[in-house]
Amino acid sequence: MCLAIPAQISEITDDHLAIVDILGVKRECSLDLTPAAQVGDFVLVHAGFAIEVVSEEYAQETLDLIREIPELADVEGL
Repeated sequence: MCLAIPAQISEITDDHLAIVDILGVKRECSLDLTPAAQVGDFVLVHAGFAIEVVSEEYAQETLDLIREIPELADVEGL
């Protein structure tokens, strides 16, 4: 099963890459599939790509569900 995780964009570089925050962990992801995404937006991240811009409410609901499942909230493997 594949899982896309909500993340908030904290920085965008010139080469269509973003630094995102996923449950407190900073990661780099590509914005090639979401060129309209901006700093502060929430995106769904899958396999190193932001695949969709989502609302903050949706992102928070999903993150709350992830926190309820300890195996998913273990972000060390992200």
